[in-house]
Amino acid sequence: MINKVVQPSRINANVNNINARLNANIDFSKVLEDVQAKKDLKISAHAMDRLRERNITLTDSDISNLKSAVENIRSKGGREALILYNNVAYITSIKNNTIITAVDSNSLKENVFTNIDSAVIV
Repeated sequence: MINKVVQPSRINANVNNINARLNANIDFSKVLEDVQAKKDLKISAHAMDRLRERNITLTDSDISNLKSAVENIRSKGGREALILYNNVAYITSIKNNTIITAVDSNSLKENVFTNIDSAVIV
């Protein structure tokens, strides 16, 4: 059986096409990562309820400090974190840029925080 020989120019064209696709995927994931990093810090409905119940107010400065903590954790590879800030524990999804819940110092005693991989004290 005789196999058909492919011309080198056709092989080069296929290699260039594959390289272009790989570069596009790399560029897209970089863009997606940049967009995710620039998102504002969100507060879940559950966290909003806890903030109200516990009379915890957040100023613009507080939000800015929490955002910085989230970015610091993200840069270290964290995904779910406990952020201790001004005597309040914030459980935060780093991946989703979202504060999931907030626990004040009066409620912290004997609480167990699970499913976190990072913690930071601000």
